[in-house]
Amino acid sequence: MTRIRRGYIARRRRTKMRLFSSTFRGAHSRLTRTMTQQKTRALGSAHRDRSRKKRNFRRLWITRINAVIRDIKVFYSYSLFMHNLRKKHLLLNRKILAQIAISNRNCLSMISNEIITFAGLILQGRV
Repeated sequence: MTRIRRGYIARRRRTKMRLFSSTFRGAHSRLTRTMTQQKTRALGSAHRDRSRKKRNFRRLWITRINAVIRDIKVFYSYSLFMHNLRKKHLLLNRKILAQIAISNRNCLSMISNEIITFAGLILQGRV
């Protein structure tokens, strides 16, 4: 019986996988079965950590805003600041507020003072 040469499709698939896993360490970059397992795991981790990254940045922004707000005014917290910001219809997201808090504290203090006076007028029933 004559020898049958295998097609190139499986080799092409493995080559593609090797290119993906070429930076992995040890057998994870050399053996086909462990390469597929590592590739699945790597893609799953990447998918999970994309949403985790968003969560972590939001936490960082909230921490920065809260720290500056508490420095500016005594007995004034992040949650009150955001609540009054929404009431006054100032649409600034947390990322922009955190950048303002780091680069220009005076600007954030002006925003918070405006909001505090607005909140005071609401409590007095003038608005």
